[in-house]
Amino acid sequence: MSEKILITGGAGFVGSNLARYILERDEKAQITILDDFFTGLERNIKGLNLEVVRGDVADAALIDKHVKGKDVVYHLAARNVIVSGENPLEDIRTNIIGSYTVFQACHEHRTPRVVYSSTSSMYGNAESIPVDEGKSPQFLNNYSVSKYAAEGYAQCFWERFQLPISMVRYSNAYGYNQHPTNPYSGVIGKFIGWALEGKPLRIHGDGHQTRDFTFIDDACAVTVAAARSPRAIGQIYNVGTSVETSVNQLADMILELTGSDSEIQHVERRDIDNIRRRALSIEKARHELRVMPKTTLAEGLAKTVAWEKSLLT
Repeated sequence: MSEKILITGGAGFVGSNLARYILERDEKAQITILDDFFTGLERNIKGLNLEVVRGDVADAALIDKHVKGKDVVYHLAARNVIVSGENPLEDIRTNIIGSYTVFQACHEHRTPRVVYSSTSSMYGNAESIPVDEGKSPQFLNNYSVSKYAAEGYAQCFWERFQLPISMVRYSNAYGYNQHPTNPYSGVIGKFIGWALEGKPLRIHGDGHQTRDFTFIDDACAVTVAAARSPRAIGQIYNVGTSVETSVNQLADMILELTGSDSEIQHVERRDIDNIRRRALSIEKARHELRVMPKTTLAEGLAKTVAWEKSLLT
Protein backbone atom coordinates (compact mmCIF):
# COMPACT_ATOMS: atom_id res chain seq x y z
CA MET A 1 0.00 0.00 0.00
CA SER A 2 1.18 3.55 -0.67
CA GLU A 3 2.54 5.56 2.24
CA LYS A 4 0.53 8.38 3.76
CA ILE A 5 2.99 11.21 4.36
CA LEU A 6 2.83 14.64 5.98
CA ILE A 7 5.52 17.22 5.19
CA THR A 8 5.39 20.35 7.31
CA GLY A 9 6.96 23.29 5.50
CA GLY A 10 6.22 21.39 2.31
CA ALA A 11 6.03 24.45 0.05
CA GLY A 12 9.49 25.61 1.02
CA PHE A 13 12.76 24.87 -0.71
CA VAL A 14 13.60 21.57 0.98
CA GLY A 15 10.00 20.48 1.57
CA SER A 16 8.87 20.91 -2.03
CA ASN A 17 11.91 19.05 -3.31
CA LEU A 18 11.35 16.27 -0.80
CA ALA A 19 7.77 15.87 -2.04
CA ARG A 20 8.99 15.75 -5.65
CA TYR A 21 11.77 13.31 -4.77
CA ILE A 22 9.33 10.93 -3.06
CA LEU A 23 6.72 11.10 -5.83
CA GLU A 24 9.34 10.41 -8.51
CA ARG A 25 10.09 7.15 -6.73
CA ASP A 26 6.55 6.28 -5.63
CA GLU A 27 3.85 7.96 -7.67
CA LYS A 28 1.21 6.40 -5.44
CA ALA A 29 2.51 8.07 -2.28
CA GLN A 30 -0.25 10.09 -0.62
CA ILE A 31 1.45 13.31 0.41
CA THR A 32 -0.06 16.16 2.41
CA ILE A 33 1.97 19.31 2.82
CA LEU A 34 1.25 21.84 5.54
CA ASP A 35 2.71 25.31 5.13
CA ASP A 36 1.90 28.85 6.24
CA PHE A 37 3.49 30.19 3.01
CA PHE A 38 5.64 32.69 4.90
CA THR A 39 8.64 31.67 2.80
CA GLY A 40 7.06 28.76 0.93
CA LEU A 41 5.68 29.36 -2.55
CA GLU A 42 2.75 27.80 -4.40
CA ARG A 43 4.81 27.56 -7.59
CA ASN A 44 7.25 25.24 -5.79
CA ILE A 45 4.58 22.54 -5.63
CA LYS A 46 2.82 23.24 -8.91
CA GLY A 47 2.15 20.04 -10.84
CA LEU A 48 2.77 17.72 -7.88
CA ASN A 49 0.01 15.28 -6.99
CA LEU A 50 -0.52 16.13 -3.34
CA GLU A 51 -2.87 17.74 -0.83
CA VAL A 52 -2.09 21.28 0.32
CA VAL A 53 -3.06 22.57 3.75
CA ARG A 54 -2.42 26.21 4.63
CA GLY A 55 -1.70 26.52 8.31
CA ASP A 56 0.63 26.99 11.25
CA VAL A 57 2.66 24.24 12.93
CA ALA A 58 1.90 25.78 16.32
CA ASP A 59 -1.85 25.23 15.73
CA ALA A 60 -2.33 22.11 17.83
CA ALA A 61 -5.80 21.25 16.53
CA LEU A 62 -4.73 21.56 12.90
CA ILE A 63 -1.57 19.53 13.44
CA ASP A 64 -3.48 16.83 15.30
CA LYS A 65 -5.95 16.54 12.43
CA HIS A 66 -3.32 16.09 9.74
CA VAL A 67 -0.86 13.93 11.68
CA LYS A 68 -3.60 11.39 12.39
CA GLY A 69 -3.33 8.36 10.11
CA LYS A 70 0.04 9.25 8.60
CA ASP A 71 2.75 6.62 8.13
CA VAL A 72 5.59 9.16 8.01
CA VAL A 73 5.83 12.76 9.20
CA TYR A 74 8.69 14.89 7.91
CA HIS A 75 8.86 17.99 10.10
CA LEU A 76 10.64 20.65 8.05
CA ALA A 77 8.65 23.79 8.92
CA ALA A 78 10.83 26.50 10.51
CA ARG A 79 11.67 30.17 10.48
CA ASN A 80 15.02 30.57 8.77
CA VAL A 81 18.19 32.12 10.14
CA ILE A 82 17.39 35.64 8.87
CA VAL A 83 13.87 35.76 10.31
CA SER A 84 15.09 34.15 13.53
CA GLY A 85 17.50 37.01 14.04
CA GLU A 86 14.96 39.68 13.19
CA ASN A 87 12.12 38.27 15.28
CA PRO A 88 13.28 35.96 18.10
CA LEU A 89 9.78 35.43 19.49
CA GLU A 90 8.54 34.22 16.11
CA ASP A 91 11.58 31.97 15.97
CA ILE A 92 10.62 30.46 19.34
CA ARG A 93 6.98 30.05 18.40
CA THR A 94 7.61 28.27 15.12
CA ASN A 95 10.87 26.42 15.65
CA ILE A 96 10.37 25.33 19.25
CA ILE A 97 6.65 25.42 20.10
CA GLY A 98 5.71 24.29 16.59
CA SER A 99 8.12 21.37 16.78
CA TYR A 100 6.83 20.30 20.19
CA THR A 101 3.29 20.47 18.81
CA VAL A 102 4.21 18.16 15.92
CA PHE A 103 6.05 15.69 18.15
CA GLN A 104 3.18 15.59 20.64
CA ALA A 105 0.65 14.84 17.89
CA CYS A 106 2.91 12.13 16.46
CA HIS A 107 3.18 10.57 19.92
CA GLU A 108 -0.58 10.65 20.51
CA HIS A 109 -1.33 9.10 17.12
CA ARG A 110 1.56 6.60 17.30
CA THR A 111 3.05 7.74 14.01
CA PRO A 112 5.29 4.91 12.75
CA ARG A 113 8.18 7.17 11.64
CA VAL A 114 9.08 10.83 12.18
CA VAL A 115 12.01 12.82 10.78
CA TYR A 116 13.00 16.22 12.14
CA SER A 117 15.12 18.50 9.95
CA SER A 118 17.75 20.39 11.92
CA THR A 119 20.79 22.43 10.99
CA SER A 120 24.57 22.31 10.93
CA SER A 121 24.72 25.95 12.06
CA MET A 122 24.69 24.70 15.67
CA TYR A 123 28.30 23.49 15.23
CA GLY A 124 29.49 27.09 15.05
CA ASN A 125 33.21 27.46 14.47
CA ALA A 126 34.33 23.89 14.97
CA GLU A 127 37.91 23.26 16.05
CA SER A 128 38.38 20.47 13.49
CA ILE A 129 36.93 19.88 10.03
CA PRO A 130 34.96 17.86 8.98
CA VAL A 131 32.78 17.98 12.09
CA ASP A 132 30.86 14.93 13.27
CA GLU A 133 27.53 14.60 15.06
CA GLY A 134 29.14 14.37 18.49
CA LYS A 135 30.51 17.92 18.38
CA SER A 136 29.26 20.15 21.21
CA PRO A 137 27.07 23.00 19.97
CA GLN A 138 28.05 26.66 19.71
CA PHE A 139 25.12 29.03 19.68
CA LEU A 140 26.12 31.93 17.45
CA ASN A 141 22.60 32.88 16.38
CA ASN A 142 18.98 32.49 17.47
CA TYR A 143 18.28 29.95 14.75
CA SER A 144 20.85 27.47 16.05
CA VAL A 145 19.40 27.81 19.57
CA SER A 146 15.83 27.09 18.51
CA LYS A 147 16.72 24.21 16.21
CA TYR A 148 18.86 22.59 18.90
CA ALA A 149 16.08 23.04 21.46
CA ALA A 150 13.70 21.19 19.14
CA GLU A 151 16.31 18.44 18.77
CA GLY A 152 16.23 18.17 22.55
CA TYR A 153 12.48 17.68 22.52
CA ALA A 154 12.79 15.11 19.73
CA GLN A 155 15.27 13.12 21.81
CA CYS A 156 13.04 13.49 24.86
CA PHE A 157 10.04 12.05 23.00
CA TRP A 158 12.23 9.13 21.90
CA GLU A 159 13.58 8.44 25.37
CA ARG A 160 10.32 8.91 27.28
CA PHE A 161 7.75 7.59 24.83
CA GLN A 162 9.79 5.68 22.24
CA LEU A 163 8.55 7.99 19.47
CA PRO A 164 10.39 6.58 16.42
CA ILE A 165 12.05 9.83 15.42
CA SER A 166 15.27 10.58 13.53
CA MET A 167 17.07 13.89 13.05
CA VAL A 168 19.00 15.22 10.07
CA ARG A 169 21.29 18.25 10.12
CA TYR A 170 21.46 19.96 6.72
CA SER A 171 24.47 21.88 5.47
CA ASN A 172 23.89 24.60 2.86
CA ALA A 173 21.50 22.69 0.63
CA TYR A 174 20.98 24.18 -2.82
CA GLY A 175 19.18 23.40 -6.08
CA TYR A 176 15.74 23.66 -7.62
CA ASN A 177 13.22 26.06 -6.03
CA GLN A 178 15.80 28.38 -4.51
CA HIS A 179 14.34 31.36 -6.32
CA PRO A 180 16.85 34.20 -6.72
CA THR A 181 14.10 36.79 -6.19
CA ASN A 182 13.24 35.33 -2.79
CA PRO A 183 14.94 37.48 -0.11
CA TYR A 184 15.51 34.32 1.93
CA SER A 185 17.15 32.38 -0.92
CA GLY A 186 20.49 30.74 -0.31
CA VAL A 187 23.70 32.19 -1.70
CA ILE A 188 23.81 29.88 -4.73
CA GLY A 189 20.34 30.87 -5.91
CA LYS A 190 21.23 34.54 -5.56
CA PHE A 191 24.63 34.24 -7.25
CA ILE A 192 23.18 32.40 -10.24
CA GLY A 193 20.32 34.88 -10.55
CA TRP A 194 22.68 37.85 -10.47
CA ALA A 195 25.08 36.21 -12.92
CA LEU A 196 22.32 35.49 -15.43
CA GLU A 197 21.15 39.10 -15.22
CA GLY A 198 24.65 40.54 -15.47
CA LYS A 199 24.47 42.03 -11.98
CA PRO A 200 27.43 42.08 -9.57
CA LEU A 201 27.84 39.06 -7.29
CA ARG A 202 27.86 40.54 -3.80
CA ILE A 203 30.02 38.62 -1.32
CA HIS A 204 29.72 39.47 2.37
CA GLY A 205 33.19 39.73 3.87
CA ASP A 206 36.42 38.55 2.25
CA GLY A 207 34.85 35.45 0.67
CA HIS A 208 37.36 33.07 2.21
CA GLN A 209 34.69 31.62 4.49
CA THR A 210 33.90 28.04 3.48
CA ARG A 211 30.69 26.05 3.36
CA ASP A 212 29.67 22.47 2.61
CA PHE A 213 27.28 22.91 -0.32
CA THR A 214 24.90 19.95 -0.70
CA PHE A 215 22.74 19.31 -3.75
CA ILE A 216 19.08 19.02 -2.81
CA ASP A 217 18.53 15.51 -4.21
CA ASP A 218 21.39 14.21 -2.08
CA ALA A 219 19.85 15.90 0.96
CA CYS A 220 16.49 14.29 0.15
CA ALA A 221 18.11 10.86 -0.18
CA VAL A 222 19.47 11.01 3.38
CA THR A 223 16.17 12.36 4.70
CA VAL A 224 14.15 9.51 3.18
CA ALA A 225 16.70 6.93 4.32
CA ALA A 226 16.39 8.28 7.87
CA ALA A 227 12.64 7.64 7.68
CA ARG A 228 13.07 4.05 6.52
CA SER A 229 16.08 2.57 8.25
CA PRO A 230 15.43 0.85 11.60
CA ARG A 231 18.93 1.91 12.66
CA ALA A 232 18.01 5.58 12.30
CA ILE A 233 15.48 5.71 15.15
CA GLY A 234 16.71 8.02 17.89
CA GLN A 235 19.75 9.01 15.83
CA ILE A 236 21.17 12.22 14.37
CA TYR A 237 22.76 12.37 10.91
CA ASN A 238 24.77 15.05 9.17
CA VAL A 239 23.65 15.84 5.64
CA GLY A 240 26.55 17.20 3.64
CA THR A 241 29.48 16.26 1.40
CA SER A 242 32.57 16.72 3.65
CA VAL A 243 33.93 19.10 0.97
CA GLU A 244 34.83 22.69 1.82
CA THR A 245 34.28 25.36 -0.81
CA SER A 246 35.00 29.04 -0.24
CA VAL A 247 32.44 31.63 -1.30
CA ASN A 248 35.06 33.11 -3.63
CA GLN A 249 35.52 29.72 -5.32
CA LEU A 250 31.75 29.36 -5.58
CA ALA A 251 31.41 32.74 -7.28
CA ASP A 252 34.12 31.86 -9.81
CA MET A 253 32.45 28.53 -10.62
CA ILE A 254 29.09 30.20 -11.20
CA LEU A 255 30.55 32.89 -13.44
CA GLU A 256 32.23 30.21 -15.53
CA LEU A 257 29.11 28.03 -15.76
CA THR A 258 26.85 30.92 -16.74
CA GLY A 259 29.37 32.60 -19.03
CA SER A 260 28.61 35.81 -17.21
CA ASP A 261 30.87 38.86 -17.13
CA SER A 262 29.36 40.03 -13.84
CA GLU A 263 31.73 41.67 -11.41
CA ILE A 264 32.41 40.36 -7.92
CA GLN A 265 31.85 42.87 -5.16
CA HIS A 266 32.90 42.42 -1.54
CA VAL A 267 30.55 44.12 0.90
CA GLU A 268 30.30 44.28 4.69
CA ARG A 269 29.93 41.06 6.61
CA ARG A 270 26.48 40.32 8.07
CA ASP A 271 25.79 39.35 11.68
CA ILE A 272 24.67 35.89 10.53
CA ASP A 273 27.95 35.29 8.65
CA ASN A 274 29.84 34.35 11.80
CA ILE A 275 31.02 30.84 10.84
CA ARG A 276 34.43 30.80 9.18
CA ARG A 277 34.67 27.18 8.05
CA ARG A 278 32.10 24.43 7.53
CA ALA A 279 32.32 20.86 6.32
CA LEU A 280 30.45 17.93 7.81
CA SER A 281 31.54 14.38 8.41
CA ILE A 282 29.06 12.08 6.67
CA GLU A 283 30.56 8.80 7.83
CA LYS A 284 27.66 8.00 10.13
CA ALA A 285 25.08 8.31 7.33
CA ARG A 286 27.34 6.34 5.00
CA HIS A 287 27.83 3.54 7.50
CA GLU A 288 24.34 3.30 9.02
CA LEU A 289 22.04 4.49 6.22
CA ARG A 290 24.17 3.40 3.26
CA VAL A 291 23.79 6.74 1.51
CA MET A 292 26.45 8.98 0.02
CA PRO A 293 26.20 12.18 -2.03
CA LYS A 294 26.10 11.42 -5.74
CA THR A 295 26.33 14.96 -7.08
CA THR A 296 29.53 16.99 -7.24
CA LEU A 297 29.30 20.73 -6.76
CA ALA A 298 30.05 21.31 -10.45
CA GLU A 299 27.25 18.91 -11.46
CA GLY A 300 24.78 20.35 -8.99
CA LEU A 301 25.54 23.92 -10.03
CA ALA A 302 25.05 23.01 -13.69
CA LYS A 303 21.62 21.54 -12.89
CA THR A 304 20.70 24.57 -10.83
CA VAL A 305 21.85 26.99 -13.54
CA ALA A 306 19.72 25.12 -16.11
CA TRP A 307 16.72 25.34 -13.77
CA GLU A 308 17.18 29.06 -13.13
CA LYS A 309 17.57 29.69 -16.87
CA SER A 310 14.21 27.97 -17.38
CA LEU A 311 12.61 30.63 -15.18
CA LEU A 312 13.70 33.29 -17.67
CA THR A 313 12.02 31.69 -20.70
